[in-house]
Amino acid sequence: MISLKRERDNEEDDDDHEDGVAVKRGRGRVGEDRRSRHCPYLDTINRSVLDFDFEKLCSISLSHINVYACLVCGKYFQGRGQKSHAYTHSVQFSHHVFLNLHTLKFYCLPDNYEIIDSSLEDITYVLKPTFTKQHIAALDKHGKLYRAYDGTTYLPGIVGLNNIKANDYANAVLQAFSNVPPLRNYFLEEENYKEIRRPPGDIMFLLVQRFGELMRKLWNPRNFKAHVSPHEMLQAVVLCSKKTFQITKQGDAVDFMTWFLNALHGALGGTKKKSSIITKVFQGSMRIFSKKLPHPDLLPEEKEALLLTEEYQEQMSESTFLFLTLDLPTAPLYKDEKEQLIIPQVPLFNILGKFNGNTEKEYKTYKENFLKRFQLTKLPPYLIFCIKRFTKNNFFVEKNPTIVNFPITNVDLSEYLTEEAQATEKNTSYDLVANIVHDGKPTEGSYRIHVLHHGTGKWYEMQDLQVIDILPQMITLSEAYIQIWKRQESSDTNNHRGV
Repeated sequence: MISLKRERDNEEDDDDHEDGVAVKRGRGRVGEDRRSRHCPYLDTINRSVLDFDFEKLCSISLSHINVYACLVCGKYFQGRGQKSHAYTHSVQFSHHVFLNLHTLKFYCLPDNYEIIDSSLEDITYVLKPTFTKQHIAALDKHGKLYRAYDGTTYLPGIVGLNNIKANDYANAVLQAFSNVPPLRNYFLEEENYKEIRRPPGDIMFLLVQRFGELMRKLWNPRNFKAHVSPHEMLQAVVLCSKKTFQITKQGDAVDFMTWFLNALHGALGGTKKKSSIITKVFQGSMRIFSKKLPHPDLLPEEKEALLLTEEYQEQMSESTFLFLTLDLPTAPLYKDEKEQLIIPQVPLFNILGKFNGNTEKEYKTYKENFLKRFQLTKLPPYLIFCIKRFTKNNFFVEKNPTIVNFPITNVDLSEYLTEEAQATEKNTSYDLVANIVHDGKPTEGSYRIHVLHHGTGKWYEMQDLQVIDILPQMITLSEAYIQIWKRQESSDTNNHRGV
């Protein structure tokens, strides 16, 4: 148990008068220590061990309060007063340069003076990258490679994410959203959501903050290494989902994406009626025609009588959606002459037929059965398809390996719109920007993702830390699970690079 005195040492306010450094809040320095600009220990800093992707916890007390990073060994310690963990570490190991992870100020211990040196700016930028409007506007206009501190070159936005244990399902979804420009741009600029007020004790806003931090790290042009750990983001996911999604247990990418989109929408103050960046980017609408079916065990004349009643007439309702679920045909288990199983294939437009307003599909509930048909009334700027590969029953999960054949560009959805919508929707063609793939068995498979880098027009495949470039024609050979499509602007129609 830490004594009250010890706790006070560890939690002392860094902006108070203290051992030779006196700082007036917000007004410049008074009586600045002459050593501040001439610290002899700056050459002991080891940038290659600095990793700010992990939770800002003291490695000894496990407290979040007043945490300092030792810039010599990379470990985190609480406090800097005498008897504090950082002070003790400094004396024991002769490590002298520390960074306060909250105030972004540098200190020399055990002498306890603030270090003021512009050569340290690269460290504060890696800890807290910031983006100007001009920088954000230029992100998709070039494909400039940057060199990380460890010597590797990388494209901002096309960097690997650590798989801590079994979080590749979440990594793939986070990478997909990182490559949706309007969503990414919103989260790169903290000003967009800093003023949103949430009720006291609402932890969900942590998701917004952590997602913003992750976006800024993924797109940072001054990274020390060419990969990022999603550790803090995933800690927030575990907490906010009440452990529904974990780092140590494989999850389903569609389940995670559904929860994540709705959680972000709510945390940003969005409701059914009030929009957020999530609904502005992904929300479309459809008409649902629903007809109740008589129980199959009834006699034919009883069924006919019921079908004439009002209860069994077709009803129409309007509904919004954040993604469309596409059903695969049941996979036939034909074998060829060599006794090999044939993997069936289906064109994308066949499974899109679900939304043409004519195709009827039966839906069974515990008590009743319905026939439903769907027709789109509004298309979103970015359209998400979820290809239903898994069916779950009481005993096991089954996976349908059918390959969906799809073009990478120019998927025209006008025929799935109502007549009124066809008259009002100007652009109905979409180009693929992200493709999440599930490989292997239903419960123990792995995820990878293909993303389009808008600046170069090239496609990349990412699987956790592995990043490789890929030919567009290879993308269509995979077991696609989630796809994100971008609606073409009028100027895009004749401009399809990288295809």
